[in-house]
Amino acid sequence: MPSFSMDNMVSILPEMIVLSLALAVLMFDLALPKDEKRYLAYFSVAGLAIAGYQTMNLAGLQLDTFYGMFVLDGYAIFFKVLFYIAAAIAILISIGYVKGQEMDKGEYYALILFATAGMMVMASGADLISIYLGLELMALSVYILAGFMRGSMKSNEAALKYFLLGAFSSGILLYGIAIIYGVTGTTNLAGIAAFIQSGQYSGPALTLAMILLVAGFGFKVAAVPFHMWVPDVYEGAPTSVTAFMSVGPKAAGFAAFLRVFTTALPGIQPDWTVIIASLAIMSMLIGNVVAISQTNIKRMLAYSSIAHAGYAMVGFVSGGMQGVSSVMMYLFIYMFMNLGAFGMVVMLRKDGVAGEELKDFAGLAKKNRTAALLMMVFMFSLAGIPPTAGFMGKFYVFMAAIDAGFTWLAIIGVMMSAVSAYFYLRVIMYMYMKEPEGEFELAAPLSLKLAMAVAVLGVLYIGMAPAGLIDFARISIAGMM
Repeated sequence: MPSFSMDNMVSILPEMIVLSLALAVLMFDLALPKDEKRYLAYFSVAGLAIAGYQTMNLAGLQLDTFYGMFVLDGYAIFFKVLFYIAAAIAILISIGYVKGQEMDKGEYYALILFATAGMMVMASGADLISIYLGLELMALSVYILAGFMRGSMKSNEAALKYFLLGAFSSGILLYGIAIIYGVTGTTNLAGIAAFIQSGQYSGPALTLAMILLVAGFGFKVAAVPFHMWVPDVYEGAPTSVTAFMSVGPKAAGFAAFLRVFTTALPGIQPDWTVIIASLAIMSMLIGNVVAISQTNIKRMLAYSSIAHAGYAMVGFVSGGMQGVSSVMMYLFIYMFMNLGAFGMVVMLRKDGVAGEELKDFAGLAKKNRTAALLMMVFMFSLAGIPPTAGFMGKFYVFMAAIDAGFTWLAIIGVMMSAVSAYFYLRVIMYMYMKEPEGEFELAAPLSLKLAMAVAVLGVLYIGMAPAGLIDFARISIAGMM
């Protein structure tokens, strides 16, 4: 019989903490009065802080556990820290919003924690099966969150579309995994890489499996042409859920995407480089061009999310330590600026104003300068304008592409960034150059103010002092590359 190893328990300790936290939230929900559910949110944030502390204590360890299914390394720790911060900010954004929408239930926070646990498993997965299990735990939780506003037809539609298309993408991903197993005889990432390097097989089945994996992961990161669900789901889901799903699942998708292709499939890198470069170009082009015509902020940010997936893929194509670390840095920066932008949409939702249309921001600077300034910072960062973090993220991604010989891809990225400036700066124009159509009664509880403060400080600090983050990313992948 296989022997039990303490390394197994140590490696999954952060996941156990988050899962236990989710179960505790469900239990405490039964005892709390209906108007005291906000304490579950604060309890969840405190639990995520404990999980983060424990995760950082494991930094420096390199554990390959559960018979090659699960790995604890710097790469996994980097993404888990990102997931903790994203989940905590999303929960803080949610507190006032869910109460106003009468969806203030313990299940809401528990589902965010379950989704976070799934994302953590994806980041630590060293086998296609364990990655898939983490992906499904994350996806099922987010499907439910998208339809959490049960009285809204748009929310129900968003959940149904996300579920149906997500099921198809999962099937495609599983088909790719099955073909890889049939060809190589293993689903372990290192085992797959060893088989390919041995040159025992050179048929088309491996290429087909790689294409199917690209399609499956492409759906999760919202890359063109697997992006059609994004605008409708982002618009229909509760805004606090949209904020979370635009950052956490996307980062988890990239975490698994990068690990699988750089660890298991480096032997066919020329093949997948061409495909991913094509996806990057289409994502940047379609995401930015279609966003120009959007008047709904959530739909605009949805197409913006597609474009940002394209920017991240530029670093993916570049490969090597510089390319992968630039993607990791970009996703970390994207977390702060996108959560901040959606947090401002939540802040404007009060007294019958949804805060989701461009006209809802008209004249905001004349009524609330602080709120307008915060939104301006997030829009500048999404556009990649210095001295914000968005500029540094694009700078490192494009430099990685140039150093890897993909100068033409970096040029396309810069051109698309210039296009994106139009619709980001249009929001600023509405805030500062339009007359207000009414009074602004901002929904700004203390928790939302704290979330916005964290987001804007992250955007500004990384923009002016990015060295610490890029060093963290490079150190994290030192043992993997």
